Amino acid sequence: MSRSGSGALQRPEIMAPAGSKASFLAAVAAGADAIYCGLKSYSARMAAKNFTIEQLAALTRLAHAHATKVYVTLNSMLRTGELTHAGRLLEELQHNVKPDAIIIQDLALLELAGRIGFSGEIYLSTLANATDGAALKLIGDLNGIARVVLPRELNIDEVKAIARVCPNDLALEVFIHGALCYAVSGRCYWSSFLGGRSGLRGRCVQPCRRLFEQSRQSRRFFSCQDLSLDVLVKVLLSVPQIKGWKIEGRKKGPHYVYYTVKAYQILKNLEDNPEKRSVSKKAALGLLAQALGRTATHYNFLPQRPQTPINVIGQTGSGLFVGKIRGSRNKPYVICRMELLAGAVLRIGYEDESWHAVQRVGKYIPPEGRFHIKASSNRMPAAGTPVFLTDRREKALKNMLTELDRELEKVEKTHPLPSKFFLHLPECTPGKCKPAEIYVHRRFNKSGKQVPVGLWLSEETLKTTPQRLISHVRWWLPPVGWPAEEKAFNRLLERAMGKGGRHFVLNTPWQIASFHDRKNLVLWAGPFCNIANPLAIKTIAGIGFSGAIVSPELKQSDFLALPQHSPLPLGIVISGSWPLCISRTISDDIQQNKPFSSPKGEQAWVVKYDSVYWVFPNWKLDLTAKMDKLKRAGYQMFVHLLEPIPAAVKLKKRPGLWNWEIGLK
Repeated sequence: MSRSGSGALQRPEIMAPAGSKASFLAAVAAGADAIYCGLKSYSARMAAKNFTIEQLAALTRLAHAHATKVYVTLNSMLRTGELTHAGRLLEELQHNVKPDAIIIQDLALLELAGRIGFSGEIYLSTLANATDGAALKLIGDLNGIARVVLPRELNIDEVKAIARVCPNDLALEVFIHGALCYAVSGRCYWSSFLGGRSGLRGRCVQPCRRLFEQSRQSRRFFSCQDLSLDVLVKVLLSVPQIKGWKIEGRKKGPHYVYYTVKAYQILKNLEDNPEKRSVSKKAALGLLAQALGRTATHYNFLPQRPQTPINVIGQTGSGLFVGKIRGSRNKPYVICRMELLAGAVLRIGYEDESWHAVQRVGKYIPPEGRFHIKASSNRMPAAGTPVFLTDRREKALKNMLTELDRELEKVEKTHPLPSKFFLHLPECTPGKCKPAEIYVHRRFNKSGKQVPVGLWLSEETLKTTPQRLISHVRWWLPPVGWPAEEKAFNRLLERAMGKGGRHFVLNTPWQIASFHDRKNLVLWAGPFCNIANPLAIKTIAGIGFSGAIVSPELKQSDFLALPQHSPLPLGIVISGSWPLCISRTISDDIQQNKPFSSPKGEQAWVVKYDSVYWVFPNWKLDLTAKMDKLKRAGYQMFVHLLEPIPAAVKLKKRPGLWNWEIGLK
């Protein structure tokens, strides 16, 4: 383990989430090493209350007075028209808040941070999908990035493998507690595909947590339990490159924040008092049990004992079960299994049910006491509806928050200086070529009628493609890779290039690190790189890309605005099967290659490719009617993704415009 010059053990900082003032103060009260929080815009948790610049400026001064760092999340995918606003927010943060770091997903923020002279550190969000050692080497070369947040899907052996090749000036951060997404970080389009609310922009409505039906079984096939490494965090202490332990939960209340921070402080310091280790462990686990999260899992952390995080019949939300609704629909009540304190918050029903309600407790209710539910005409809970405690306001915590609130009132208030930042995007004229349509297959198409062709690179496609065609194929690389697969993947790439492969579509920007000699190669950023603005394109151009296929999530005006400001030629996915998400896990209860249905009648299926599971809807993306307009705008590559359709799946006729008309929220 690393040590400072004085010989003291350097332990990772515990990072607390804060989506509201009360949660921020709870993190300070708990003695968190750092707090991460978001603004009203460009945060990957837009459902949290979040903060204005003025609010965050005062809270940051308070946190710094208590030796707590503040990190601000700007981890949203940015559209072209948002770059000036994002730059202004960043400048206002620099002038008025002075956070210790920002957490970003979109590579455009690197350029913006440089332009406004941001003095804090820059951390790369887990949504950027850095999953192997080659990625870290490349990220270490990018100007300004000081830390990478690793995906939750990695196990401890994979984390250690990445850490071994981590550049000396780059730190790592890992999640230790909180909600799990079903999809791989940065690879979920489910919420966006069903209504424009993009998870990459913090607006996910969690359609994966719904009840689905397959073969007459109604189950929550994709609803994950929470992650809790609890006593296993001690293993992380042996990895000195890990500088941050992150607790997820920016939508959670102060009780959760305080209890989880306190628990992991105990667990982090167990080795300091070995004679009290057993008692301390018990105390920490007791705090976590009362933190009001979901039931927990270790997920993939232990490779020899991986746990499927999906609970197909459990509840979807956090909170402790209080009881079930009794009485009439006009006078519903619940007999409480535990005491309820004044100010506590209850959730009535499951989180994925649109009618679920939240109610605050007005006065103390003893165990087995009766709490009357305020019913309204449009939200009358039926008998048997479960009720959950989602936030407590115990007296000791309430007193600490009150004291910090008084301290906050004394913090010198300043009027934020408005930003005058303006971004001028120059007109670009990238090299013109004849627009091409690319048909991307999972297997080599022997008919040869669709040329030029794209193929997902695999042992099978490389073996079955005739030698004379290999140099003409656009080889598509997977959108997800893991440390254990890195060597085999690089060998496959070497063979493809050795056989004459010259055109490659990379589906994370970091895959370019695997191409050591790029002479005579044509490397495009694929659509899974989530590229949506000219500054991000400028960044990937600087690391060697020849072109970019833009994010398919965008709306019409975004698509049409990009080419005139892009320093690289652009492509677009014009039709085909696009996944709702890609995951590293699957429930034992769901069958692959067979349709399942949502409560609204939407159908999809799951199929495994390599080591990940793809979830596809039974309708296709289809912008072919917009092709002439997109050609006039300047697009030069039009991609058709041809996915094999299982025999049991019947495709549905739908417009397939995604967010073209409804917009990207």
